[in-house]
Amino acid sequence: MQAPTPRQSTIQARLPFVALFLILMAAYLVINLANFQFFPRSVRQELEKIGSSITNTTLRVPAERGLIFDRDGEPLAFNIVQYRLGVSPALVADADGLSSQVAEILDIDAFEVYRKTISENVWEFVAGPISAEQGEAIAALDEIALGLEEIPKRFYPQGTLAAHVIGIVLDEGLVGSLGVEGAYNDTLAGRVLDLSVSNVPFDLPEERPAEQRGQDIVLTLDRDIQFWVESELQAAVDEYRAFRGTVIVMDPRNGDVLALANYPTMDPNYFLDVEDPSLLENAAVQETFEPGSILQVLTVAGALEAGIITPYWTYNDDGSLEVGGREIWNRHFRAQGTTDAATILIRSLNAGAATVGLEMGTEDFYSTMRAFGLGRATGVGLFAEDAGELRIEGDTNWNESYLGFNSFGQDLKVTTMQLITAFAAIANNGIMRQPRIVKQVISEQGAEDARPTTVRRVVSTETAAIVRDMMLRVVREGAPGAFMRGYSIAGKPGTAWISTAVGQEYGPHSSIVTFAGFLPAYDPEVVVLVKLDRPNEYYGYNVTPHVFKRIADRLVILLEIPNDEVRRRLEAAATDIVVGGG
Repeated sequence: MQAPTPRQSTIQARLPFVALFLILMAAYLVINLANFQFFPRSVRQELEKIGSSITNTTLRVPAERGLIFDRDGEPLAFNIVQYRLGVSPALVADADGLSSQVAEILDIDAFEVYRKTISENVWEFVAGPISAEQGEAIAALDEIALGLEEIPKRFYPQGTLAAHVIGIVLDEGLVGSLGVEGAYNDTLAGRVLDLSVSNVPFDLPEERPAEQRGQDIVLTLDRDIQFWVESELQAAVDEYRAFRGTVIVMDPRNGDVLALANYPTMDPNYFLDVEDPSLLENAAVQETFEPGSILQVLTVAGALEAGIITPYWTYNDDGSLEVGGREIWNRHFRAQGTTDAATILIRSLNAGAATVGLEMGTEDFYSTMRAFGLGRATGVGLFAEDAGELRIEGDTNWNESYLGFNSFGQDLKVTTMQLITAFAAIANNGIMRQPRIVKQVISEQGAEDARPTTVRRVVSTETAAIVRDMMLRVVREGAPGAFMRGYSIAGKPGTAWISTAVGQEYGPHSSIVTFAGFLPAYDPEVVVLVKLDRPNEYYGYNVTPHVFKRIADRLVILLEIPNDEVRRRLEAAATDIVVGGG
């Protein structure tokens, strides 16, 4: 046998490697064939994914936002539909005719529409946002080349009414801001839906999952009371030439905010046109101020509760008092001589309040202020609520003079909501209720009521009754402008100088004036707090009691609050029935 040549030897040596390679390739092909045979779903899904990427697109559809109602079911915020119009030029059969029809419906230039219908792009934006009526007219053309994209739009049918309570919605992404829209955005917003829709023509499904929709909210506000309060507040700002003002009406028994008004205000439908950014802030919960002498009520209540003073306690009033190197003066720098606690409130004596504060000491005084809610947000349920400012012993920049000045409402800052919540606690026999703006949340599963919540007992029933009697005397002897025939009114006006970088301002247009009052005094159903910033009268007792009375005159009608005589007869009749039945 002839010996193999070197070339043949080389081939024979490599042949096993070639055979092994062929075997591996065959095995690979067999495995892939098995994959096609036994796992068709994954292959089909991959092919569908490739095909879908060519013909379809993913569209993120905002959820239908929940509605907002007042306590009686009157709509305060709901949704309207607008559209964005687009065209697929490749599907346009008659560019001239289509352009003319669209231009006529939308009242736009026909040539601009025509230019887009002959574009080489797959999709061209034509116009938007357009109204629902225009969208319906476009849809009626039944033109396959046209596509309508839904644009949700928030609408506030009451205009400026309760604007700062309701808030606004930023249309890009429908994100709530300010008021209830901001504080309850997650509740109202619902769930965004990602849809796979055809590129040509662009379309949306008619129905969406129910769980995508946001939840509805029912507020504690009463639309009729809100309207009246806003009207009277605007009239008061105009009459007293004030810079701005706030009024809150609250039911002290459950913490329900029946009305909350700021003036000047804005229309949430046109918030983008607002030039002054401060108009977008809810002054009732976002603006802090030094309350001044109205806070004397809380100081006296705390001292009575701690047993530091009694209704019969007296001191010698010299008209001024030095605390921590700073001088505190009474109104008009007048000395009162022998004076009791009730007179401090009736005549609004700053030196007297400071004397009581010093008698209490820092621990009792500041624990009282914290108990009344100063220095912390109320949790009423409105966007970006401020906590105010209450410095205590040990804090930066605190000194002994703070105790004296804080006792009559200076050198500390509160919100209007904090102030009315504190007075509501006195009206409610010393029990502070959690203030609330939301009464009910409605979902697909039904309505969930927000139950009234007790925050804490601030003072005893006995202390609250003593302070109430003092506040009755304040109205009769110190603020007669709040007097209402037939109704017992407990109240307290307040005046605060406006602090500046160089000290304090004095004179017209340099004070913040307030009045807090509740009625009927012996069984309160409503508390009202009035605040005006920089009126043309310096002292609160000349201004805010009159505003309170005008508001209260209508409140007793709207809330059907019987006068004192009728209440006595009803109580007597109820007692007779109980006794007779026994």
